[in-house]
Amino acid sequence: MMISGIASKRNSVARPLMAFAAALLLTVALPGTASAQRLGYAAAPQAGPFGAGDQVLSSPQQDTAPDATVTDDEDAQLSDRLRRQVVAYNINQPAGTIVIDTANTYLYYLLGGGRAIRYGVGVGREGFTWAGTQTITRKAEWPDWHPPAQMIARQPYLPRFMAGGPGNPLGARAMYLGSTEYRIHGTNDPSTIGKFVSSGCIRLTNEDVADLFSRATVGTRVVVLPKSAPSLETRKPRPERQAMNIAVSSRD
Repeated sequence: MMISGIASKRNSVARPLMAFAAALLLTVALPGTASAQRLGYAAAPQAGPFGAGDQVLSSPQQDTAPDATVTDDEDAQLSDRLRRQVVAYNINQPAGTIVIDTANTYLYYLLGGGRAIRYGVGVGREGFTWAGTQTITRKAEWPDWHPPAQMIARQPYLPRFMAGGPGNPLGARAMYLGSTEYRIHGTNDPSTIGKFVSSGCIRLTNEDVADLFSRATVGTRVVVLPKSAPSLETRKPRPERQAMNIAVSSRD
């Protein structure tokens, strides 16, 4: 009887110890979200619409496409004059036309009725501005970048190719102008908006280029005013001239 009682007491102590050891082994073998948090590091991200790594958007060389939705509040970095807004703008062009005021670093999307959406832009630096008319011949979301040969000749350190993504200089959207190498595109550096910085392309914040991209279509007419052209914003037509014709040179 005494031996049976001792064995029973030993079993009553051993069972909880064995259960605790089994639970500890299970926790180590399967470190899920809860155990990861207890150990002080973040659990692995769960799979999203583009797969397990779609939350990581910082590298332009990622295998999965970045989310096409532009959510960064880049416009908050702009001065008031460069923020997207509807303004009075009188120019003899039809609604739906894009007009680029190079001198004042503005892009206008004409709404008709003397009004336009005005965006702040970065334009060509000294020696790289141009004027003329083109049409949008292609549109792309998160475009790849292939620096042209002339640009590489000037800046040999540039990559020969860069996949589309948040680190790409073309930003979230691009609209290609005619058969030229010029584009209206986004940027990964909002601080360049309002400046003369590019090799002739027109750049907007990613927020603004996504907005313009949703309005402009392939075939949209783009008028680029020369750097010396005066601003036409809020200008009233003179009585003797009911419309002002803007003469621009053609450039293929």
